[in-house]
Amino acid sequence: MSRRRAAVATLALALLAAGCTSSRDGGHVTPPAASAPGVPAAPAPDDSCNARASLRPSGALPAAGRMPAGTHMAEIQKRGRLILGTSQDTLLFSSRNPFTGRIEGFDVDMGRQIAQAVFGDPDKIQIKVIGYDQRVELAANGTVDLVADTMTVNCDRRADVDFSTVYYEAGQRVLVAKESPAQTIEDLGGKRVCAVSGSTSLGNIAQIKTRPQPVGRAGWADCLVAFQQNEVDAISTDDTILAGLAAQDPYAKVIGPKFTSEPYAMAISKQYPEFTRFVNQVLEKNKADGTWKRTYQTWLGDFGPAPAAPKAAYR
Repeated sequence: MSRRRAAVATLALALLAAGCTSSRDGGHVTPPAASAPGVPAAPAPDDSCNARASLRPSGALPAAGRMPAGTHMAEIQKRGRLILGTSQDTLLFSSRNPFTGRIEGFDVDMGRQIAQAVFGDPDKIQIKVIGYDQRVELAANGTVDLVADTMTVNCDRRADVDFSTVYYEAGQRVLVAKESPAQTIEDLGGKRVCAVSGSTSLGNIAQIKTRPQPVGRAGWADCLVAFQQNEVDAISTDDTILAGLAAQDPYAKVIGPKFTSEPYAMAISKQYPEFTRFVNQVLEKNKADGTWKRTYQTWLGDFGPAPAAPKAAYR
């Protein structure tokens, strides 16, 4: 059974677990802080910024367990664990397994691969569950070493944090009830459309000319519950997230073409440019040796063969 089918088969337990947290060594989980509702403004265009361009790696990738002195990687090694900020309710990317209590998925594996590069052990990772509206803040102030959480890189966010190179290409679509006649986001003028507070998805809904009504919730599980209880008419976010939500609701469908481009990258504090370069070097290695492709097949293989990994862009 694929990981996706296993996750779908345990939907009821997963939804119950979405609001719970637990702690364990080698993958310690910290409860999330409350997220405030609200609609973020869509990022203003900035022709001077290439959002996808990150810091170029320099030199050879250091051997695991031998991080260069004076670097943030050495601090992480001394601490004994990498701190990853992510969510716990994004099926296939970062969601809690109801049987093991572990948070797992494509994004979590991105973090685990950085831990592997630092320690030679992917389990030396602490997962801190954070709200979508906390991702930039907690990466910027160093509360977490990095954020991997279906996070779109853009110029507005890049003003506050550094980003790795893009590790996944997504695009925003819409989930509606199967009996809905809507075919695109434009057909939902005046309808209530849910997205997570602090996400670019919520701001994108507000920009649609037919004026759907954006509704913010703390997490995607909250949006799904609101949808199932008829509190909202639709959910709109990245196609990858919607695929996981649709798999949990047999009365839902995903409609329309992608109407945005959502390149995912990992957010890192600007205090540690050497760590951003290190992360980029690990991503390059994993794209080249097949690790990225295997990670895709593990979590997203049910949707078809792995596409080509996103190409790195550097400043």
